[in-house]
Formats: sequence, C-alpha cells, structure tokens
Amino acid sequence: MVPTSHSSAVKVVGAKGQISLGRQYAGRQVLVEEQEPGVWLVRTVTVIPDNERWLHQSQAAADLERALAWAAVNPPDDANTEQLLKEFQER
Repeated sequence: MVPTSHSSAVKVVGAKGQISLGRQYAGRQVLVEEQEPGVWLVRTVTVIPDNERWLHQSQAAADLERALAWAAVNPPDDANTEQLLKEFQER
C-alpha cells in the first residue's frame, strides 16, 4: 500500500480563475471534477494519445511481452549480416 498524506490549505482563486497546487505538480496534467457546485476533486492523470492507445490493449501487450522475452534470449548478432543483406537485395 502506498503511504498517503492528507493536507488542507486555503487557496485564493486569482482574477483569471487560477489556483496554485505547488511546485511538485508543475507540468503535470490533472483531471478536475466538479462533484457539486463549489466542490472539486483534482487528481493527477496520465493521458494516453489516441495513436498509442492500441499499445495498452491486451493483445498488443501480450505480443509486446512475447517479443521482449524473445529479444532477451536472442541478443543481437552481426554474424549473418552479409547473408541477410544479400537476401534482402534479391527480393
């Protein structure tokens, strides 16, 4: 279990509608949910771009795991480089 610390602080909403959460959150993306008028839940999030979402599907994850396992037991080898280049040129 991850230890958590709970803290409260009074913040002032600036003229442009902004509040500061502190330097530790600088550059992070957050999800702001308005649970009811005047009650907000702010959570840090990681957003996955649409063109990378397929990597998080179960089949892609399984394929990637298999490929990484294969690569772990089959290190790169230059022994057949000339033969492979010749085969590619013939295609």
